[in-house]
Amino acid sequence: MTVKRGSTTFLKVIIFLAGIAVLALCIFLVPNMGNFASKLYPNIATIKYLVFIVMYGAAVPFYFALYQAFNLLRYIDNNTAFSELSVKALKNIKYCAIAISGIYVLGMPLFHFIAKKVDPPIGFLGLIIIFASLVIAVFAAILQQLLQEAINIKSENHLTV
Repeated sequence: MTVKRGSTTFLKVIIFLAGIAVLALCIFLVPNMGNFASKLYPNIATIKYLVFIVMYGAAVPFYFALYQAFNLLRYIDNNTAFSELSVKALKNIKYCAIAISGIYVLGMPLFHFIAKKVDPPIGFLGLIIIFASLVIAVFAAILQQLLQEAINIKSENHLTV
């Protein structure tokens, strides 16, 4: 019980720190990226706002996924990990990861356009985010399916006893 509680507490702290890190990026890095893009292409007035839409748009499902992961850890702490709430949280995490990946797929032409004028190509960063999000989505889908099967087995065992 103590090991589980300590592990979930550690993961909750990691989730909190990840949220703070992304918030710092949203506050400090994203405006600079938008301004940088608008300086690269001063004749395209909307490029700054397109960068904002992609970056802040991806932050919304990211924070929702963090919230769902935090809820999942709470379910583990409360010994209700094998419940439909956990399956729903994993499903939401999967959808959030797919949404983040989709937003970056839609934003890749923008990043490619900006990367044309930048010495180290930044387009690979978008590909890394897309790939990582898809890996998380697949992992969440597998966990969701395994958890649903475990819940089904548990309910079958309750019915036979």
